[in-house]
Amino acid sequence: MTAVLRRPRETPPLDTRTWTIGAPRLLAGLDTADRLDLREHLGTHGPLPAVEFDRLLAVLDAVGGLPGRGGAGFPFAAKLRALAPHRRRVVVNGAESEPASRKDRVLLRRTPHLVLDGALATAAAIGAREVVVALHDETTAAAVRAAGAERADAARLSVRVTPGGFVAGEARALVRALDGGPALPPGRRTPPTDSGTVLSNAETFAQLAVLLRVGPHRYTDTGALDEPGTTLLTVGGAVDRAGVVELPTGTPLGIVLAAAGVVERPQAVVVGGYHGAWCAPIPEIRLSRAGLRSAGGTLGAGVLLVVDHGTCALGELARVAGWLAGESARQCGPCRFGLPALAADVAALAAGQPAPGGRPGRQLSTVEAALDHARAVTGRGACAHPDGAARFVTSGVHLLHDEIDRHLESGGCGRPVLGRLPIGAA
Repeated sequence: MTAVLRRPRETPPLDTRTWTIGAPRLLAGLDTADRLDLREHLGTHGPLPAVEFDRLLAVLDAVGGLPGRGGAGFPFAAKLRALAPHRRRVVVNGAESEPASRKDRVLLRRTPHLVLDGALATAAAIGAREVVVALHDETTAAAVRAAGAERADAARLSVRVTPGGFVAGEARALVRALDGGPALPPGRRTPPTDSGTVLSNAETFAQLAVLLRVGPHRYTDTGALDEPGTTLLTVGGAVDRAGVVELPTGTPLGIVLAAAGVVERPQAVVVGGYHGAWCAPIPEIRLSRAGLRSAGGTLGAGVLLVVDHGTCALGELARVAGWLAGESARQCGPCRFGLPALAADVAALAAGQPAPGGRPGRQLSTVEAALDHARAVTGRGACAHPDGAARFVTSGVHLLHDEIDRHLESGGCGRPVLGRLPIGAA
């Protein structure tokens, strides 16, 4: 069984628009500058205070541990406490393998010193001798190297370009690639902290840099009570104002949709990326981890995609399900067989056709077959990719039940698939 590894991506110049709801923190200064060099960065944010390990933990604890701004949302303070007493290093995960996500690249290309501040401050606090920024594309790597060359404290900094691919951005896959192995998740689910590595995504380190500057009191004067601060979302799909937006955590979905130029109520929104979930476009949904959890969603990778009534939503779901099956590591049964079967089920739904199969001895409807395959892969993979893909498909099947009935009755809905959900290289 051979896994497919992809070459590092060559990403074109970033033309992603940035905007804010409320006062900017992470995106401060980008309204007038394309990129903040070190001088402009310090003029915008001020100097970064030094902080020792115990003080760093106290500051993090005062804001709820600083939930990570990557897929899992694991508190940064908990990672530091779990750190094994090995040779320590700090890894910035800038791979951003989600096809629809741009937020980490915006930070690394346009305000890279904010990310480096957080990473280098962490390294100093834990006694790490190495800070690695891991990326999938050379363009972003060049921007980070240029930023490092501007700093006097970057002797321990290195920039590494690792193979691309959706699962290659997973934390353990990235660490494995940095250590000389394939960019694939290992079979055992051992966190990087067990080997002395503190790994978080670019936005988390940028958030830390803001927190250290403004302190817990000011940091918590915006955002949700249980999840203070701001967050970045990459907004796309059927919107007039696509781009990366910074907003207070807990901002209602309706405010973001209105600010993005969405006038009519859409069919659905996809939140959290392709390991996230399909959600009803309820304006009152709060865009925080707790708020989305109560609505059956997840903030995940910080992606918000709008699916309008002009496209076939089931066709959009089928495209992404097929792409997710193709992006698997092919290291275990759930990825090699379960995800292709799940994708075939969703393709049959979109085509209004009977289920292509199910478990032996069972006659299943097309919907039942999809849900059956989703259950069969959940919790059984060598990594979290089958779980995330199953969650994405299951949420879509449940939300689009009326659309599914229409397809099964009429063989389709008559609408084209406009590609509101981007797939392929990010």
